[in-house]
Amino acid sequence: SLLLASQKEKKEKKEKKSKRDDKVRKKKPQTDESEQSEEESSSPKLKKAKTGGKQNGHVGEESPENARLSAASEMTEEQKEGAFSNFPISKGTIQLLQARGVTYLFPVQVKTFQPVYSGKDVIAQAQTGTGKTFSFAIPLIEKLQVDSEERRRGRPPKVLVLAPTRELANQVAKDFKDITRKLTVACFYGGTPYNGQSNGIDILVGTPGRIKDHLQNGKLDLTKVKHVVLDEVDQMLDMGFAEQVEDILRVAYKKDSEDNPQTLLFSATCPNWVYDVAKKYMKSKYEQVDLIGRRTQKAATTVEHLAIECHWSQRAAVIGDVIQVYSGSHGRTIVFCETKKDANELALNASIKQDCQSLHGDIPQKQREITLKGFRNGAFKVLVATNVAARGLDIPEVDLVVQSSPPKDVESYIHRSGRTGRAGRTGICICFYQRKEESQLRYVELKSGITFKRVGVPTATDIIKASSKDAIRCLDSVPLTAIEYFKESAQLLIEEKGPVNALAAALAHISGATSIEQRSLLNSDVGFVTMVLRCSEEINNISYIWRKLREQLGDDVDRKVNRMCFIKGRMGVCFDIPAADQKDIEERWEDSKQCSLCVANELPEGGRGGRGGGGGKNRSFSGSRNGRQGGSGRSRSRNRGQKRSYDKAFDR
Repeated sequence: SLLLASQKEKKEKKEKKSKRDDKVRKKKPQTDESEQSEEESSSPKLKKAKTGGKQNGHVGEESPENARLSAASEMTEEQKEGAFSNFPISKGTIQLLQARGVTYLFPVQVKTFQPVYSGKDVIAQAQTGTGKTFSFAIPLIEKLQVDSEERRRGRPPKVLVLAPTRELANQVAKDFKDITRKLTVACFYGGTPYNGQSNGIDILVGTPGRIKDHLQNGKLDLTKVKHVVLDEVDQMLDMGFAEQVEDILRVAYKKDSEDNPQTLLFSATCPNWVYDVAKKYMKSKYEQVDLIGRRTQKAATTVEHLAIECHWSQRAAVIGDVIQVYSGSHGRTIVFCETKKDANELALNASIKQDCQSLHGDIPQKQREITLKGFRNGAFKVLVATNVAARGLDIPEVDLVVQSSPPKDVESYIHRSGRTGRAGRTGICICFYQRKEESQLRYVELKSGITFKRVGVPTATDIIKASSKDAIRCLDSVPLTAIEYFKESAQLLIEEKGPVNALAAALAHISGATSIEQRSLLNSDVGFVTMVLRCSEEINNISYIWRKLREQLGDDVDRKVNRMCFIKGRMGVCFDIPAADQKDIEERWEDSKQCSLCVANELPEGGRGGRGGGGGKNRSFSGSRNGRQGGSGRSRSRNRGQKRSYDKAFDR
């Protein structure tokens, strides 16, 4: 009987357990769904996507969660690392950042956020165009916005940002204003009225000269400053600014005190002397963020660096052709000149067909602001500037940067070239140089870690293609209502010239390419065509080339061939001929198994002008001809008395 009772008890327990399991199975889908929903709403972290089931043999529609996870899986590592959810950034700030087109933090912003937010002193170095302004703006704004202290009327600033130029100060202030609605941002720089701080200031941006003036006049209180930012610190602490900066900071800093304001130094280039001077204002322990480090390339990696050899007398005309081919009428271009005079003259030169304005220190501040605004908004496409536009300015979608000559220092080249290729976009920087400036070009290559691609001036074919492309784009903007008025005239023109010739003439006139000058690819001289003679075997002696040329073109070829030089691997030569002789030479020459001759469409690799010998007047013999070495003393001495001043570079 005891055995039967035990078996009965076990059976009852099994039945109860089975009923409980059935209830759990019925409730489980609903429970899982609610748990999943709860997890989704409470945690921003990404979860692995689940494969959707099939309905009637077809895959069901992708759920919003799966779509979100799918998009997340396609994010790059940089985007994942810079996701807003990884940082203590308020919802309001995120919305304002997204309105600016910022969807995640860039690497320099990721690396500096926590040190800046936690109050550490920071020295940060990163390439141009990587978002250094937001690196300090975002964490400082978040830090100030969570501060519970009442923002009373007339309060002095807690953040001081010093910038070397008015334009950069104005832009930094705008960046702050764009991502905060709670804080008051003021910008003080020369040429603008002083509005005072009667209503209170949270963030003050300014140039050293203007800030110092207000301090001396008793109009500004910096005793409550908690955060100091020196933007473009290498220029800020240069000899021209060091004294002014020290006078300003002396007000907010106490000698050897750990209670001094948080100090943040940002720049694309930080020479050793910058660290030495900066330590005077920084705490003993500071954070160093270096996104360049020992990398050989200091310039932006998104920029292609080209170099064109061109005499100063031809430079203005060639710059016009370069802008037409590399940027066109619809792209933005910045041309950097060494002097204000050069900038003014080039901006007025007829060689640049696009609307163009100049920007430099002699232009009144109000006009400078109008000019920059017009360039940003696309009112004109070419800005000719001195270094005033080289640092920090974030002008969107600059397609081309032209440097009219190699800059005197590498830092200038890095900052100038950094005006293009910003925020992940690609860009082109073209540096003009003369033969005597080639050593400066090599120095820039050595110190910045870049390699210039030597290219020739745009050919007539390049200019025509670019001009045609621009003209066709212009046709797309003509409204249909306007077309109706011209149909009758168009029909008459077609009957007179034929449809192709009529349209070709119209495109040529629209593009302004009605007359195009031939130019040498070797040194940009007008009226010359560069030709390439390619050989089937390596050439040991230049006299072989002269013999081949004479066999087909006669002895008078001596006076026609200029600037002969070897191409890569000595598999031929390139040289210039007068454009007037091109047709005659092409008609007389016949290719053979050993040699072929053609017009060069681009500068041949290794072809650098005047390196392999030449004949006739205006030529230097650096190679041998008929077994001879040497050259004409007359041609070598011709340039000795030539004026070396760059003032005439853009003579019209």
